[in-house]
Amino acid sequence: MIYSKHIRLSALILGLVITMTASGSADARKPKADFMIKIATLAPEGSTWMNSMHEMDDEVRARTENRVGFKFYPGGVQGDEKDVLRKIRNGQLHGGGFTGYGLGSVASEVRVLEMPFMYRNHDELDFVRGKIDDQLQQAFDDGGYLNLGWVDAGFIYVFSKQPITTPEELSASRMWVWAGDPLAELFFKAFDISPIPLAAPDVLTSLQTGVINSAYNSPLGCIALQWFTRVSYMTDIPITHGMGALLISKKGLRKVSPADLAILKEVAAPILRDLTEQTRVQNREAIVEMKKEEVQVIELSEKVREQFFETGRGAWDDGVGKIYSAELLQQVKTLLAEYRAAH
Repeated sequence: MIYSKHIRLSALILGLVITMTASGSADARKPKADFMIKIATLAPEGSTWMNSMHEMDDEVRARTENRVGFKFYPGGVQGDEKDVLRKIRNGQLHGGGFTGYGLGSVASEVRVLEMPFMYRNHDELDFVRGKIDDQLQQAFDDGGYLNLGWVDAGFIYVFSKQPITTPEELSASRMWVWAGDPLAELFFKAFDISPIPLAAPDVLTSLQTGVINSAYNSPLGCIALQWFTRVSYMTDIPITHGMGALLISKKGLRKVSPADLAILKEVAAPILRDLTEQTRVQNREAIVEMKKEEVQVIELSEKVREQFFETGRGAWDDGVGKIYSAELLQQVKTLLAEYRAAH
């Protein structure tokens, strides 16, 4: 549904939120592969994410001579990420596209990459993650999953019905929190927020009914999930950087031969790297488009920005022993300092 104040939808928004019937029809005509990897995601059909998933499917089918293919369940039809992980454990699904919430449920230490107010830009994130990537991949492996590749959601902002211009106004908001997300809970504790826990698919309806008046997401995610139709403001300070990845259960891949598994990894890597680059560009474009759709971007003074950063950094140590180790946190802080000293 497109609401009255959002009648000027751009090509970008249309490409994100409208089902691509031509793509869907083509996918339906594909012959069934010998082994179908069942993947669920919150991303809607027609989004940049799903277009890349179909590209990966086509190439994997071609290179394995249709021995391996994908069956996708987009748009949250298999439930929240917690539901998807449960279905993977039950053998109903093989994997999914996950945000930090789902990734942390498999290997909590990866959330060290999403600490609030840690990174100033993508270069800092890429440097730190590159240095600790082997550790994080081992954590996924220990949890029983193969990470086919990182796909970042982008920097995360607060979107709201009323202006949020200070930490105090953030504290007073009726803010959504992803139910069961320990890192988000630490962040909101630092800001003295009493958030309202909901599954991600319930956020749009809850914004509409007034159960919540604020939520956090990347600009691209806010458009793709249509949250922008129910908010009026975006506070222009990224509270964290949202990561993502495509995980597949190692147990679910037992029927895939080593040769075909190697092909799967080889095909996925460049497509997912390119998807991250596309996402970074489109997040910037999404802010421009939301401004056209009457979402006001609130600029903050340097003094107020520092208040947000100082308060948010208070959550870092609270995660030690609960989400990540003190050693891993210190390693990340040291790497970040090393990068900034060199640049």
